[in-house]
Amino acid sequence: MLEKTFSLLFYLKKPKDYELGAKPIYFRITVDGISKEISLGRRIEPSKWNSNAGRAIGAKEDMRKLNSFLDTVQNNVYDARLQLLEKKREITAELLIGMLRGFTEPTVMIMKVFQKHNDEIKGLVGKDYSAGTLERYRTSYEHTRSFMQSKYGVNDMDVRKLDYEFVTQYEYWLKTVRNCGHNSTLKYIANFKKIVIRCIKYGHLTQDPFFAFKMSKKEVTPEFLTSEEIDRIRQKKFGTGRLNQVRDIFLFCCYTGLAFADVRKLRISEITEGVDKEKWIFTSRQKTETISRIPLLPAALSILEKYREHPTCVNTGRVLPVACNQKYNEYLKEIAALCGIQKKLTSHVARHTFATTVTLANGVPIETVSKMLGHKNLKTTQHYARVLDVKIGADMKLLKEKFATEK
Repeated sequence: MLEKTFSLLFYLKKPKDYELGAKPIYFRITVDGISKEISLGRRIEPSKWNSNAGRAIGAKEDMRKLNSFLDTVQNNVYDARLQLLEKKREITAELLIGMLRGFTEPTVMIMKVFQKHNDEIKGLVGKDYSAGTLERYRTSYEHTRSFMQSKYGVNDMDVRKLDYEFVTQYEYWLKTVRNCGHNSTLKYIANFKKIVIRCIKYGHLTQDPFFAFKMSKKEVTPEFLTSEEIDRIRQKKFGTGRLNQVRDIFLFCCYTGLAFADVRKLRISEITEGVDKEKWIFTSRQKTETISRIPLLPAALSILEKYREHPTCVNTGRVLPVACNQKYNEYLKEIAALCGIQKKLTSHVARHTFATTVTLANGVPIETVSKMLGHKNLKTTQHYARVLDVKIGADMKLLKEKFATEK
C-alpha cells in the first residue's frame, strides 16, 4: 500500500535544562501525517548547523564525515522504503525507523500469527467453519508450542527462523513424543503449514521451509464389521442397561453411517418424510457442515422407536440418549469382549461398516453412498470400495455368468 505523503527531516533537538553547547541530532520520518523520530547519537554546535538543509556547515573533515553519515542514513531509509514497495507492504514511519535500526523486517512471532489465525476461525464458527475445525487448530497450536518448548526451550520464535530442519524435527517429535501415527502427524503438520503459508503471503517469510518436505499419507485399510459380527452384537443380551443402550447407539451408526458427533446432536426435527414418503434423516455433518440425507432402514427405525419415550430424548429433543465419547468408547470395548469380537469398536468402525457391509456390499451405488455419508468428493468414498473383496467377487461372478450365457 503506497503512502500518500512521505518526508524526512534531520534537526537539532534541545535537551532538558539546555543552556549552551552542542545539541543532539535527531531524524524524523513522517508518513501520511504520522511521525516517528530517532536520535542519531551525534551532536553539533547550533552555529555549525544549517536547519534548512538539515546538514552541517563547512568543509572541514569532521563536518564532511558527519554529512556523509547523514547521507547514508537517508539513503538507507529510501532503500528500506523501496523494499517495502517491492513486497507491496504497507509503509509506516514506525516500520521504517525499525528497519533503520538494523531490522530488515519487523519481528513476527509464529505463535502470535497462529493465535491470530485461530481467533479468526473462532469468529467464523457457524459461518465458514465448524466447531470441530476450530478444535483441530487449537490442538495443533498446543502441539506446536509444546514442540518449541521441548526442542528449543522457547514458547515462540521469529518466523524467519523456520526452516526445513524445524519441519522435519516437528514431524519426528509428533511421532515419538506425542506417539501420533503417520497420517495423524501429517494432519498436524498440514495445519501448521497453513500458518506458514500465511506468513509467506504476508511477506513475513521469503523461503518456504516445507520445500522438498513430503506430505504423502499412507493408505489405511478401514476397520469394519461383517454381517455376522453385526448380528452377534445385535442379538447379544447384556446384563446392564448402559451396555444395551450403547450397543443400540452403535448399531444405529452402523445402519445410518453417522459419526459420533452427528448422532449425538441428531434431533427429532431432523427426521422427516423423504421423496419416497418414508422416514429420512436430513442433517449437516459437524465436521464438514455438508448435508447428509439418509433413508432410514427398518433396523434403525426400530432403535429410534425404542427410545422415543426416553427421558433424555423427551427433555432434549434428541433422538438418542448419547453419553460422552470417552464413556462411549469404554463401553464399546466391553461390548466387543462380551461378543467375542477381536476388532476395536469405535464410532469410526460403525461408519465404516455402513459404507462397506451395509451399503456397498449390498449393491448400493458408490455415488449414493457418498451422498449419504456427506462426503465432499467421490474419492473419499472410493477408499471404502477398495477393501471390498467380497463385492469384487460378486461383481465378477455376475460377469462370468454373463459370458457363460453369451457362449
